[in-house]
Amino acid sequence: MPDSHGQGHDHDHDPAQGPLADASVRRAGVNDAPAVGYVQAEVWRAAYEGKVPAEVTSAFTPTAFGNAWRDSLATPPPGAHALFVALAGGQVVGFVAVGPSQDPDSDATTGEITALGVHPAGRRQGHGSRLLNAGVDHLTTAGAEQLSIWILVDDEQTRAFLTGAGFAPDGAYRDRVVSADGEVLREVRLSCTLSA
Repeated sequence: MPDSHGQGHDHDHDPAQGPLADASVRRAGVNDAPAVGYVQAEVWRAAYEGKVPAEVTSAFTPTAFGNAWRDSLATPPPGAHALFVALAGGQVVGFVAVGPSQDPDSDATTGEITALGVHPAGRRQGHGSRLLNAGVDHLTTAGAEQLSIWILVDDEQTRAFLTGAGFAPDGAYRDRVVSADGEVLREVRLSCTLSA
C-alpha cells in the first residue's frame, strides 16, 4: 500500500528530518519567554558581533531577553501587539514581534515588525516565511494596510529575505546609538503594502 508520498515501500520516516518535519507557528505565551530569549540571544550575537563593543554583545543573554519577553507577554502594551513563535516539533526556533508602527511619519494603518529572528541552525527551512505570514495576518486583521521593518544597513541576508517577500527600501534611515560613548549603527527601513 502506498505511504503518504505515494511510494509503495514499507519503511518509516524520521519526522524530525527533512520535508516531513513538524514545523508550525503559533502565538506565544508567557511560558515561551525563556525559549524566545535564547533564540534572540543567538540571533542578536551573530548579527551584531564585531559591529558593537564587546560589552554590548555580552549583555545579549537568554536571561535578559527572556525576562523582557516575559514582562511584555504578561502585561502587553496597548494596540495590536503580538509575538509569534516558530516551532520545529516542540522546540522554539524563531520568533516575530509585530505591532503598530512607532515611526513619527506613520499613521494608524501602518504596522511594524519590531523583532524577527530564526536560530542560525534553523534557517532555510521556511520558519521565517511562516513567521512573516503570521505577523501579516495578525496586522491585516487589525486593520494595517502598510508594514515596515528596520534592519541594519549591511544585513544583506535579512534584506534578501524581505525583498523576496515584497518589501523594498522606502528611503528612511536612522542612526541607532549602540554604546555608551555614542557609537552608532545605521538602519534602513523596508516597507510593503498589505493586501486585504
